[in-house]
Amino acid sequence: MVEVLVLGVLAVAAASFGGALAGRPAEPFREAARLLTTQRRVTARADVLLTRIGVVSLPVAAALAALVVPFGDRVAVGTRVGVVWFNAMEVVAWGSVWLAGWGVNSAFGLVGGYRFLAQGLAYELPHMFALVTASLAAHSLDLRAIGHAQEGLWFAVWMPVAFAVYLVSAAAMAFWGPFDHPMGDDLAGGVLLELSGPDRLVFLAGRYGLLAAASAVAVPLFLGGGAGPLLPAWLWSLLKTCAVLALLVWTRRRLPVLRMDRAMTVAWTVLIPASVLQALVVAIVVV
Repeated sequence: MVEVLVLGVLAVAAASFGGALAGRPAEPFREAARLLTTQRRVTARADVLLTRIGVVSLPVAAALAALVVPFGDRVAVGTRVGVVWFNAMEVVAWGSVWLAGWGVNSAFGLVGGYRFLAQGLAYELPHMFALVTASLAAHSLDLRAIGHAQEGLWFAVWMPVAFAVYLVSAAAMAFWGPFDHPMGDDLAGGVLLELSGPDRLVFLAGRYGLLAAASAVAVPLFLGGGAGPLLPAWLWSLLKTCAVLALLVWTRRRLPVLRMDRAMTVAWTVLIPASVLQALVVAIVVV
């Protein structure tokens, strides 16, 4: 379970780094303290149970995804289908966001939830092709085996399209940066609009948790796992995870939010054909 705690610390560090990029490094901690002391707001005819399930299950999904992430040769839950498990937890996140938007009985919250489902349907196919490409090259669905298969050459080097698609889909998975439309200003906050107090804090924590988990999975998939000179394998995994996470956090204030229809157009007309072509090239080489 140490690996899950490490990713939790990285999620907090990501929030602090995001605040630092905005010139307010302590702002996330002040906001967390404020939300903990703020009374929950409940809208008329809200389904409180569904809302709470949606809010709580988001960080739970992130924590469960982190169970299969290896740091060097250490992993909380060793499984031969780690890639499948990680992808399944993303689907749990879909349900979490939609339930949070549906349960509050707010038009803006509901539209935000449906936006995330539409976004998920668009990014999930290229995301799966990126995962399958790395698995195909390693002949395994075990994240540890995929990391070990990159001795001498990282998959990010000889399958850069799959790596780029994975990073884009990782941001979409955490509705982050250019894919922040489910919480867009045009919806007055979307799924977050009616969430307040501890509910809002837990939901945001889950979002950062998803971002940290996706960053950590990128390391065994494309960056050689714990491979590296001098330092122990777990430390290399941690450093690489921090680098990917910092890159994703940096994009939040550097790239504009894509309108939903444009995001879906890019996914269907660019990301899917590119990821399929990359998978085909890798299949020809390794099979």
